[in-house]
Amino acid sequence: MNATPASTQKGPHKSARRRAREFAVQGLYQWQLTGDSVGSIDKYLRDSSTLFSRADESLFREIFYGAMRDAEQLKERLVPCLDRDEAEISPVERAILFVAAFELLNKPETPYAVVINEAIEIAKTFGGTDGHKFVNGVLDKFALLVRPDEVGSGRQTRQR
Repeated sequence: MNATPASTQKGPHKSARRRAREFAVQGLYQWQLTGDSVGSIDKYLRDSSTLFSRADESLFREIFYGAMRDAEQLKERLVPCLDRDEAEISPVERAILFVAAFELLNKPETPYAVVINEAIEIAKTFGGTDGHKFVNGVLDKFALLVRPDEVGSGRQTRQR
């Protein structure tokens, strides 16, 4: 993960929802590396960045706590979409996949393309050189499995 979190770097304005997703990814990354409790990670994220107040706190809480709670289920559901062994996935990309998979499964009001695009942008910021391509490929397959009607109608629209 980059030394300076995206949520503290200067650059274009980020939406409160993007910041919430970034903080959720950071929290899941920290959990994988340290095994700290959800509460202590939540407190650390809030206390370590002055930009946390600019994040959509409701979305952060929903996806961070939900992805943590459902981590094993998310991992199992993502496995058929992977092109490598799950153990070979970097903690950054795994955190991004968990956040996006949770949102695809539990936030039907958010279009699948938005969830995938947000994950790609976060992977470009935090992930390895081609991590965003891996995240995109996995989430395209996952979205087709969990939102087949929405994905199918989106593909028909683009082909016209």
